[in-house]
Amino acid sequence: MRIPWIVGVSGASGTPYARSVLCALLDAGEAVDLVISRAARLTLLDETGATVRDAHWKDDVAAWLGRDLADADLVYWPAIDLAAGPSSGSYPARGMIVVPASTAACAGIAIGLSKDLLQRAAEVSLKERRTTVVVPRETPVTRSHLEHLIALHDAGAVVLPASPGFYASGARASAEQLIDFVAGKALDAAGVPHTLFRRWSGELGGR
Repeated sequence: MRIPWIVGVSGASGTPYARSVLCALLDAGEAVDLVISRAARLTLLDETGATVRDAHWKDDVAAWLGRDLADADLVYWPAIDLAAGPSSGSYPARGMIVVPASTAACAGIAIGLSKDLLQRAAEVSLKERRTTVVVPRETPVTRSHLEHLIALHDAGAVVLPASPGFYASGARASAEQLIDFVAGKALDAAGVPHTLFRRWSGELGGR
């Protein structure tokens, strides 16, 4: 039986984090279901110049990721499709990673708004007690955002802010290295093996 990871991309700045997570999941041979919110399409266009059209999603996502998806186990669900597979708890899934997670997405998931498929799929993942990793990308944060993050934590989600560490690559780390660090931490929380960053060895200067 096919049991995918669901990746939700919301409208927060930080679409390169989503790209790194998606590529690493596919590299690990994982099945992936992808949901890109309406707001995320605008952010993706602004940050990368990439467009994702429902009718041409495979070509568009391949161009965004910079890889051939011919043999990839990747399924795309339009964010407006509330009858899609991931909207139901009976649909098999390993869990979900929301990356990046906007304040609106965090709020919607926390209160069970189900405004779109991304929010509904995350709510399903939580209610079914599946691994749910939420990667908020916002700074500074308001009290209401903190309250929503606490609610997500209490509901069983792993709240993993997009906060890169420098010990893996040093103070002169490239943007790609910092992006991969956050993506790697999200995959660690999901229990998916990867080689996105050098792990702490217990020794200063081990980098």
